[in-house]
Amino acid sequence: MRFFSRSLICSLALTTAPMAVQAKLNVVATTPDLASIAKEIGGEHIDITTLAKPTEDPHFVDAKPSFIVKLNHAAVLIAGGAELAIGWLPALLDQSRNPKLAPGAPGHVACAQGVSLLEVPSTLDRSRGDIHAAGNPHYLVDPVNAKIVAQNIANAFCAQDEKGCAAYRANLKKFSDAIDAKLAEWERVLAPFKGEQIVAYHNSWLYFGDRFGLKIDLFLEPKPGVPPTPTHLAEVITKMKQDKVHVIIVDPYLNRRTAETVAEKTGATVVDVSQFPGGMKSTEGGYVALIDHVVNAVARALGQTH
Repeated sequence: MRFFSRSLICSLALTTAPMAVQAKLNVVATTPDLASIAKEIGGEHIDITTLAKPTEDPHFVDAKPSFIVKLNHAAVLIAGGAELAIGWLPALLDQSRNPKLAPGAPGHVACAQGVSLLEVPSTLDRSRGDIHAAGNPHYLVDPVNAKIVAQNIANAFCAQDEKGCAAYRANLKKFSDAIDAKLAEWERVLAPFKGEQIVAYHNSWLYFGDRFGLKIDLFLEPKPGVPPTPTHLAEVITKMKQDKVHVIIVDPYLNRRTAETVAEKTGATVVDVSQFPGGMKSTEGGYVALIDHVVNAVARALGQTH
């Protein structure tokens, strides 16, 4: 009884061996907002790597050599498009030698497709600062655009993984429904402040202002991507006093001290905001948690001035 035939042992091994697990879709996202939405759509069917940190300026990401390896092994690249990553992504893609991720290839998801981009320049003039030919690339601070991005991602995942497509479509509906439900709430929260003006450090909150009826057209930067100068800040302070502007929003990778200096001279409140989940505390939960945090933080600051 202590001895088993070799055939019996083999038979037992086969019957007790774990079922083969389907390989997950290997995905790379350029920024944490795109990665967050991709996780909502892909769920357990994907493995995802995010290149930019949530506290990092998406225009100037530290392009590490390890990124080249990640891109070489990826089946899908989720990129924001609209030239946000033009300063660092093209070189990484060239070095990755992965034709599946080349612009225009099925594995390259240009998430701006279908989004109505704002501030599309009629002519390119670098004297105007860091202007993008396709338009303002910070479109994901409008949650309605997040639904378009989610659709683009779901389409790409389905094209790469037909077996998982039903799950991707179900997750897309769940995400879109969550946005719709929260959008009604966010609009109620900010409704009392429609038409209010807010100062931003960089021109990255235009779409947020458009969505919720806020005027965000005065900036601490004299031109996009150009550091604040004393002369320009003096002009901003004068205008804030004239127009009774009491809120300044600033992203984590920008110089908060500059915003604080302006706030001290105008009696304004500095509000920390982020375009990316994880860029501030209480936003690690994902895209919806991020927008929820920003909406309520801005509403609290505006409410203090009434």
